[in-house]
Amino acid sequence: MKTLNIVAVISATRQDFPHLDESLLKQIRAVDPSIRVTDASALAAGEHRGDAGAKEKLDALLAGAEVLVGFIPPRDLQKRAPRLKWVQLMSAGVDSLIGSEIWQSRITITGVSGIHATPISEYVLGTMLMFAKQSPRSFRMQQQHEWKRFTPQLLRGRTIGIIGLGHIGREVARLAKSFGMKVLAVDEIRGTRPATNVDIMIPANQLRRLFADSDFVISCVPLTPKTSKLIGEKELRAMKKTAYLINISRGGIVDEDALIRALDEKWIAGAGLDVTVREPLPPDSRLWDFENVIITPHISGGQEDYLLLATALFCENLKRYLNGKKLMNVIIRKRGY
Repeated sequence: MKTLNIVAVISATRQDFPHLDESLLKQIRAVDPSIRVTDASALAAGEHRGDAGAKEKLDALLAGAEVLVGFIPPRDLQKRAPRLKWVQLMSAGVDSLIGSEIWQSRITITGVSGIHATPISEYVLGTMLMFAKQSPRSFRMQQQHEWKRFTPQLLRGRTIGIIGLGHIGREVARLAKSFGMKVLAVDEIRGTRPATNVDIMIPANQLRRLFADSDFVISCVPLTPKTSKLIGEKELRAMKKTAYLINISRGGIVDEDALIRALDEKWIAGAGLDVTVREPLPPDSRLWDFENVIITPHISGGQEDYLLLATALFCENLKRYLNGKKLMNVIIRKRGY
């Protein structure tokens, strides 16, 4: 029986990323007796710190690897892993790989698109509610021991504009509809074909119409060369002065200089940002200082059982791989996701 060598490298540089434990490694091994999976995360971290011994051990593992699973692959992967056929990312976004040696190779890349829909859609609803109920104002008043009544707003009857109707966008639409909101959406692949829980599908070439008609604009598209700075000055100027922008996709989707001008000059009412162009957001960024901006540290997709769900999806793909079937969530390089 031929051995299927799998190397797990969850992250060499990010200590805040979750790690595979023995129960998850056991779950991977249980897929088939031919599987040999090794967690090389500690070795990758050692290599990143300059440990030559760790690099040597990692090189030996990569040399025999057919499959690699993790968040951020090691450098020079194609040279170090000549037998590599498939990289399973534990994230949905692949923008960090665009233009890399792996991207230019014929190695199959898959992601875990779909597992983020529930946590991110809940985050979006939570952020919209915080703006509607003026929660940031309440937090400031509490810190100042101030009691001053004001009138909150409703989500019911408001219009949400969703850019991108993938797993996340569709779940945001479902939740927004349950709150009695009107739902607009733009999706380049779907076009104007009707979508469940969406009142109006706007053609992609009329994107600014979505900005003009929405009380909340939600960015749910992946970062690709085509979507870089998709939301710039013209789009922000098209928004109502009472409208909010919420970005849960990637910071590069938004022109941050234009956003800061929009906030300074009050083109829009505010913004909810779980992602920024530079992460962590630099301490001297002006975005920190706006009272009408809610900033979170790229946590909208997080959930307690994230790795459990991602591992389950990987195991399903492993079964397909071993049986010669089409893998789920294969990244289409021409499209960028």
